[in-house]
Amino acid sequence: MSGVDVATPGPGRGSHTGASFPAMRSAKAPRSIVAGPYGHPFHPVAVTIPIGAWSSSLVFDLLGLAADDPRSFATGSRWLIAIGLGGAVGASVLGLLDYSRIPKGTPARRTAVVHLVLNVTAMVLFSLGLVVRLLDLGRIPGVAVALSLIASAGLSVSGWLGGKLAYRWGVRVADENTQREGFETA
Repeated sequence: MSGVDVATPGPGRGSHTGASFPAMRSAKAPRSIVAGPYGHPFHPVAVTIPIGAWSSSLVFDLLGLAADDPRSFATGSRWLIAIGLGGAVGASVLGLLDYSRIPKGTPARRTAVVHLVLNVTAMVLFSLGLVVRLLDLGRIPGVAVALSLIASAGLSVSGWLGGKLAYRWGVRVADENTQREGFETA
């Protein structure tokens, strides 16, 4: 190694390692098999559906705003937003299962709450935008695009926080002893 022992805690982190700290062990275990097996949660995979659909809807919006006849782009954008909302419901259920394993009163739990609130806000904004779009099928309303842009900005922050939960604090990530198995030589 590079002179740093991975089992040695960093400054201000106390003497617990992931393998010995009960709060961390709790956040790594799945609530049920629906959430995905140990070390392989389904929530991060499921979020690709709403993120991809909503990002694509913004592309359709921009193309529609520049097009002489925006109807096909408006239709595509509506469908993509609806697909994103359906995917977001599924991702939310999986996220709530993971959230329920994070102990109260921890920085990880507080971060997860902000992540959750941003995602629910995005779902509400995309839903409102879809209603606005359904009231004007032939074009792409500017207010609907604005709602999508605001929701997407919130999703960007939420995604960063989700990454922090997984990659910094290891929520639903296998513990260090399990990870070590991937680096042992035969």
